[in-house]
Amino acid sequence: MKGIDTEEALALLKDTSQTGLMELLKRATAAREAYAGNKIRTCSIVNARCGNCTENCAFCAQSARSRAPIRTWPMLSADEIFKAAEAAEKHGAVRYGIVTAGRKVCKGPELDTLCEAVSRIASKLRIKPCASLGILDEEVLTELKNAGLDRCHHNLEAAPSYFPVVCTTRSFQSQLDAVKAAKKVGLSVCSGGIFGIGESLEQRVELLETVRSLEVDSVPVNFLTPIPGTLLENADNLTPQDCMRILAVARLMMPETSIRVCGGRERNMRSFQSWIFNAGADAFMTGGYLVTPGRTPEEDARMVADAGLELVRS
Repeated sequence: MKGIDTEEALALLKDTSQTGLMELLKRATAAREAYAGNKIRTCSIVNARCGNCTENCAFCAQSARSRAPIRTWPMLSADEIFKAAEAAEKHGAVRYGIVTAGRKVCKGPELDTLCEAVSRIASKLRIKPCASLGILDEEVLTELKNAGLDRCHHNLEAAPSYFPVVCTTRSFQSQLDAVKAAKKVGLSVCSGGIFGIGESLEQRVELLETVRSLEVDSVPVNFLTPIPGTLLENADNLTPQDCMRILAVARLMMPETSIRVCGGRERNMRSFQSWIFNAGADAFMTGGYLVTPGRTPEEDARMVADAGLELVRS
């Protein structure tokens, strides 16, 4: 199934009528059903190394520019990471992401810890191990893959034209290179971005088109949760209808790719959280985020059931 072009995508985002939104959701639902039927999958993450990041992303509480009062910690042990994976599997998550703050993970004790954890998860659990570890080179990615890593996650964050407003400690090209390196070594790749950070409608389409050009396996869609102490603490740029349009356009642009709702749905979707499925999402993150809480897996499982859909468990 061919996705819509950028001109149509922009027109759909600009149409704020209720009639237009309902028609868009109808199309997105049909596209989701063609891709995934009535099945919905969840993922969970562990914050394996928190805070003291050298990157200066404007939206992040762990950023070098953030004043947010968060608790920080060094790399968790392999046993701690494995136990968190066991808990995620118990709650039914299909994928488990190991996330670290910082530009990257290098060869050495930290990588050894991660490889040990990944190997134990891959060999002893049904849940699939994923990782979001920054800008990794092919040698590190290969070690992780050989240990049993199934998927690498690396968000582009924002459109190429808006990225320098969001982050100045790395280039947008380095973002692209990180995704391409993971693909080159044969890993499944998850890459998307965050919306509601001051970008224009055109830049929303630009980000989605850039992601589409990379031909990744999963596209995480995040909505900004403004955190006190970050540069975007006063941002309030999204309505539930905005979120639905973004998701629906992502689905129609990439009809044969997993569209996964991650951070910010609780705050931005509010009482419309179950509408993520009508907007085309076939997957979502459950059980909390890096430094902000989410809903419980039990609440989210009930949401899927109430929507008349089937939650696929690990």
